[in-house]
Amino acid sequence: MKTALVVDDQANVRRLIRDYLTQEGFRVVEAEDGRQALMAARGAQPQVILLDIMMPEMSGYDFLRAYRHVGAAPIILLTARQEEAEKVLGLELGADDYVTKPFGMRELVARIHAVMRRVEGSASNEGEVLRVADVTLDRGVHTVTVAGQPINLTPSEFELLAILMKTPGRVYSRAQLLERLQGDESESFERTIDTHIRNLRAKSARVKIVSSNP
Repeated sequence: MKTALVVDDQANVRRLIRDYLTQEGFRVVEAEDGRQALMAARGAQPQVILLDIMMPEMSGYDFLRAYRHVGAAPIILLTARQEEAEKVLGLELGADDYVTKPFGMRELVARIHAVMRRVEGSASNEGEVLRVADVTLDRGVHTVTVAGQPINLTPSEFELLAILMKTPGRVYSRAQLLERLQGDESESFERTIDTHIRNLRAKSARVKIVSSNP
């Protein structure tokens, strides 16, 4: 049974999501702020995390900063904010997708299945190793190295890099990459792809700088 961690300071929102996901066959663990969520994630080892942004004690952004050092489960933001900059910040901090409140439960479940397919898709290609220049991506152990140095990627960043490395030299539009990542369910804005690409470049650059130092 797949485990979903639902993090929201509103009990009615958690209850609604819990009841629906339970019917979909998920085990649901709840937390009402980022601090509780960090403890819950360590114990429950969720396959997906649904994360509110504005919470007391520890915000969703602060949770992302802390969790991405220790966990790689795909994260979907539950945001009431309409501003593009707020969504981009969440993606830059390591979120994989977002839904804007109020959202329909069918839409949310579709997003959950989409991000989980990325992880499961990587597992189904276990043993596949891709190499382009000094970048090596190993699906079997879900690792990426640049010039021999490991880099930590979110599930979406990992899958996006695999798509690009499978067809080096091919030019994709943002819409094509978004569809490859998220399928027909996605209504995410195309800046999502820009953010993931920027994250990949930044992480790669940091590794190269470190590895070049004496």
